[in-house]
Amino acid sequence: MEPNIISRIREELALNADEKTKNSSSRFFKEEVYCYGVKTAIVGKIAKNYFNEMKSEGKKEIFDLCEELFRSDYCEEAFIAADWAYMVRNDYSEDDFFTFERWVENYVNNWAKCDSLCNHAVGSFIEKFPTHVEKLKLWALSDNMWLRRAAAVTLVLPARKGNFLKDVFEISDILLKDKEDLVQKGYGWMLKEASKPHMQEVFEYVMNNKKEMPRTALRYAIEKMPPDLKARAMEKDWKK
Repeated sequence: MEPNIISRIREELALNADEKTKNSSSRFFKEEVYCYGVKTAIVGKIAKNYFNEMKSEGKKEIFDLCEELFRSDYCEEAFIAADWAYMVRNDYSEDDFFTFERWVENYVNNWAKCDSLCNHAVGSFIEKFPTHVEKLKLWALSDNMWLRRAAAVTLVLPARKGNFLKDVFEISDILLKDKEDLVQKGYGWMLKEASKPHMQEVFEYVMNNKKEMPRTALRYAIEKMPPDLKARAMEKDWKK
């Protein structure tokens, strides 16, 4: 592997940047974000092309490069890091959890970085080592709002497959009255995905908790339900 792979990636991102994409990117975030302004499809292509150069490298070397990309704080570099972390999922070992946890704590500072890392890499890790789902419940108790969102969005894809339903509800219980709307959206999204294979159970959960559940989380959770169930969930007042 060429030692200057990171600088080559940065050059290519800079060459593919455009002002329109950069301006539209910032509208999606409440936080200040650093973006080159490269379209997502192009970033994905760059991630794949450079990963192909590194296939023979070990997971540790790839994770070290991921760390360097995350450290820059640029959204596109974080996307590439998250993508690479997912591409080595067949080589995950249990202690990788602490690497993922450190990345969320130190480098995740907007919803896009949170979701691109947690939906795929961390979600795949939890599927491979399901006992670590208990550690997500500790994330849900964190003072760091990105760890709290991460606790929920990590289970989005496993929940869609019908897995971890008990844990989905336990994490939702912990996050139920969270004040941050991005955390509310995160656990609402997790419940929505869980409702696809487990509609009745999620509906009952929503009905049992709707007096405490913020409107944002409730709307997300029932989004894919049929109109009659939605109407019942929306009856009377819920927490503003």
